[in-house]
Amino acid sequence: MNPNSQTASLHNFQETHQQEIQAITQILVQITSRTSEQIKPLLDALLERLVEAQEPPFYETATAAEWSIAFRQWVDSHRTLNLPTLSDEAISRESIYGERG
Repeated sequence: MNPNSQTASLHNFQETHQQEIQAITQILVQITSRTSEQIKPLLDALLERLVEAQEPPFYETATAAEWSIAFRQWVDSHRTLNLPTLSDEAISRESIYGERG
């Protein structure tokens, strides 16, 4: 799942459960002696992890086009490493398997 859809999912969750989240925040204020401003970022981080955990993993829901895009992004992310390319000989069946091939 991309970060934008994670943010949207969390935002929708927070809007849907706004009253419950406020009640939890007030309970945490009472039992921790912290302010709601101190608790809110911690609660938001926890909710983000909990909501994210409910999302199915990419590999379970991605279409062929999404896999292709993700793979190309992965390839592009490695281009800046300036790694040497392998020669045809280095990736030939004979060099990989030797006498077993």
